Amino acid sequence: MTDLFEKSIQTLELPRVLGLLADQAVTEEGKERCRALRPLTDADDVQRRLAETSAALSMLVLRGTPSLSGVKPVAAALQRADMGGALNTRELLDIAALLRCARSARDYATGEGNQKTCIDHLFASLTANRFLEDKISGSILGEDEIADAASPELADIRRHIRASASKVRDILQKLISSSQAKYLQESIITMRSGRYVVPVKAEHKNDVPGLVHDVSGSGGTFFIEPMGVVKTNNELRELQAREEKEIERILRELSADCAGHKEDIIQDYDLLVMLDVIFARAKLSTRMDASEPRLGRGGIELKKARHPLLDPAKAVANDLRLGEGFDTLVITGPNTGGKTVTLKTIGLLTLMAQCGLHIPVADDSRVMVFDHVLADIGDEQSIAQNLSTFSSHMVNIVGILGQCGPGTLILFDELGAGTDPVEGAALAAAIIESARERGALVAATTHYAELKVYAMTTRGVENASCEFDVETLAPTYKLLIGVPGKSNAFAISRRLGLPQAIIDKAAERIDAENVRFEDVLTQLDRQRQEMEREKDAARKLRREMEDSARTAREYRERLEKEKAKAVEKAQAEARAIIQEARDTADQVFAELNDMRRRQEKEASWQEQNDRRAGLRRRLNEAEDAIGGGREDLPPPPPTRPAAAGDTVELVKMGTRATVLSVNRDGGLQLQAGILKITARQSEVRVVEGEAQKTQKEAQRFVQRAEHKLRSLGTSPEVDLRGMMTDEAIGVLDQFLDSAVMGKLTQVTVIHGKGTGAVRKAVREHLRRSRYVKTFRPGRYGEGEDGVTVVELK
Repeated sequence: MTDLFEKSIQTLELPRVLGLLADQAVTEEGKERCRALRPLTDADDVQRRLAETSAALSMLVLRGTPSLSGVKPVAAALQRADMGGALNTRELLDIAALLRCARSARDYATGEGNQKTCIDHLFASLTANRFLEDKISGSILGEDEIADAASPELADIRRHIRASASKVRDILQKLISSSQAKYLQESIITMRSGRYVVPVKAEHKNDVPGLVHDVSGSGGTFFIEPMGVVKTNNELRELQAREEKEIERILRELSADCAGHKEDIIQDYDLLVMLDVIFARAKLSTRMDASEPRLGRGGIELKKARHPLLDPAKAVANDLRLGEGFDTLVITGPNTGGKTVTLKTIGLLTLMAQCGLHIPVADDSRVMVFDHVLADIGDEQSIAQNLSTFSSHMVNIVGILGQCGPGTLILFDELGAGTDPVEGAALAAAIIESARERGALVAATTHYAELKVYAMTTRGVENASCEFDVETLAPTYKLLIGVPGKSNAFAISRRLGLPQAIIDKAAERIDAENVRFEDVLTQLDRQRQEMEREKDAARKLRREMEDSARTAREYRERLEKEKAKAVEKAQAEARAIIQEARDTADQVFAELNDMRRRQEKEASWQEQNDRRAGLRRRLNEAEDAIGGGREDLPPPPPTRPAAAGDTVELVKMGTRATVLSVNRDGGLQLQAGILKITARQSEVRVVEGEAQKTQKEAQRFVQRAEHKLRSLGTSPEVDLRGMMTDEAIGVLDQFLDSAVMGKLTQVTVIHGKGTGAVRKAVREHLRRSRYVKTFRPGRYGEGEDGVTVVELK
C-alpha cells in the first residue's frame, strides 16, 4: 500500500470507523486487528469478507454472540512450557479459559436447527480439549489455591498437615489454660516464621521453656515456641515443604500437558480472535443499520447512502452514482452545502466495503473494488514547508496523477482553488481530463462556473449539485445528480438586506453570457422542483393503489374462504338429512316385514288395520322431518325476487341453496350442496343477511380457535421421577399430546436412572408412538441416561 493511499485513508477518516469497530471486539488482540484492518484490492477476498460479516450477522440475530470474554494471549506461556518451564496458576487458568471458550463456541455453532454458513469451518476447526480443560480447572481453584483433588499425594499431605496443626493448637491451648497462662501477654495462639507460638511477657521469658522466634517492637513481648510443640511444629514444616514440592510437580505436569497440545491451543486462540473480529463487524453493522453491498465492475451505485460518522438522526441520505454512464462527477454548490461530506461519503464507504464492513446504504447498492482510492481533501497549507494552499494541493495532485490508472478512484475537493479563477478553472479541467485518460473514476467539487459548462458539454462528465434553500438561507444537503449548482450570491444578499441598487450594480458587471447561463440554471432548478413534486405525488398515488389492491385481494380471499366453509356446511347438512331419511326408511321396512310375519300368524283384520294406520302415521312424520308434508303449513311471508348470488330457501323442501343464475323467463338455477336444482320464483324465498351471518360465524370460529391456540402453553420437558410405570406412561401420553398441539419439535423426558424400569417403559412407549420421529439418551451435560431427548414429527 503506497504512502499516498495510506494518506488518503487517513484523510477519509477510515481509522475513526475502525476505532468504532474495535469497540465492538471483546479480545485485546481482536481490537488490535480491527484497528489494523486495511482495504483489500482483490474482489474475491472482499466478497469473502463481506459474506463472513453477513453470516455472523444472521447468527447474531438468531442466537446472540458467542462467549469470547475468556480469550487471552497464551502463546508466550506455551512456548516456555514447550521448553520445559513450569507455568504459574494464572497462566494455566488462562489456558483453561481459552479451551472453555473454544468448546462453548463450537457448541454455539452446532446447536439444533442451525443453518449452514460460510464461517462454519472456523467453528469446526476448534479442537476444544475438554480433558485438559477439566484437568486444569479441577486442579486449580484460584490463582492462589490448588485443589486437594489435584493429586492423591497432595490430598494425603494436606490431611496430615491439618492433623498436625490441630495437635499443635491443642497443646498450646492446654498451656494457655494452665497455670502458665499468667506468664502470657495475651491468651492467644499466633504464628511467627511459619511456626505456632505464644506471646510471653518479657520478664517471664525464662519461665516458659522454648525457642524465641520474634520480639515485639517495644521489647515487652517475646514470641516463644514452647518445647512441647517443637517436634510437632517440625513435622508440620516438613509436611508444608512436601506440599510445596507436590504443588510444583503438579504445575510442571499440567504445563507439560499444555505443551503437548501447544499447536492446537494456539490454533484455537487464532480462530477465536478471528471470530471475534468477524462478529465485531456484524455488531457494527447492526449499530450503523448497515447492509451488505453488491460487488460490480461498472462503478459505484449507492442508494440512500449516509456518512457513517454523522448522527444517523440528522444525516441526509443521498443516492450516489459514478461509473455507470459517466466516469466523472463534478459537484457544485455553496459553502457548507455538503459537497465535501458527499465526496468523503463516496470514498469512505468504498474503503469500508473493501475492508469487509457493511455500509450504511439501502439494499441493492453496489460498489466497485479499486486498487487505489486517492483523495485530495481539506486545507493542505504547510507553514513548515513554506507552501501555500494551492501549492500543497498541487503537490498532492501531482502524486495522484503519477499513481492513478484503471481501477483508481480519485476525489478532488475544490479543484483549482487558491489561485486566479480563470487559470484555476482551466487547470482543473485539464487535471480531470488527464485523470480520465488514465482510466480513473473522478469525483470533484468546485465553485467555478467554467467547470459546470465543461461538465455539460463533455461526454462522460456529469454535473451534480448540493441543493440550497434560498428562503431559509440553509443548505438541504441533498445531492442532485444531473443538475449543475447555481450561484445564490445575489439571492442570499437580497434576503440578508443588501440594497437592491447595489445588487443591480453588481449584476451590470456580469457579462451577458454568465447572466444567460444563470437564468438557464434557474429555469432548470424550477423545472426540477416541479418534477420532484409530481414524482412525489405519483409515488403517493401508486402507494395508495397498491394498498387498495392489497385490501381487495385480502377481502376476496376472505370471501373465498367463507364461501368454501358455507358450501362445506351445506354439504354436511344435506348428508345428515339424507342419512336420517335412510335410517327412517330402514326402520319402516323392518316394521313392514314384522307386520307381514304377524299377519301370517294372526287372523284379526282390525289389528291389521290399526297397525297400517300407525305405520302410515310414522311415514308422514318421517316425511315431515326431511322436508315433506309442507303443503298444509301456512305460506311464508313474501320476499323480493331472488337474484344471482342470493341465498334462498326452497319452500316445499325447507332446504337452503345459492342462486347461480336467473333465466329470462324468471326461472332460477340453484346450487344446494352438491346438487343443482331448477326452480321458479314462487317456489323460493330470499333469506336476507345470510352472508353476513355466515361471515360473522366464521370470524367468531377463527377468533375462538386462535384464542385456544394462544392459550396452549407447553413445557419442553416432563419429569416422571418417582412415578410407577403405568402412571408415568399416562402422564407421558398427555405431555406428548400437549407438545404436538404446541408445535414443539424437541422435548425432554426426565425419568431418572434408578432401577431402569421407568426408563425402559418410556422408551418402549416412545418407539410405538405415532408422534415420535426419533429419540436418544441425553448427552453429557443433558442428564445422560437419566433423560431421553425426543424429536417429534
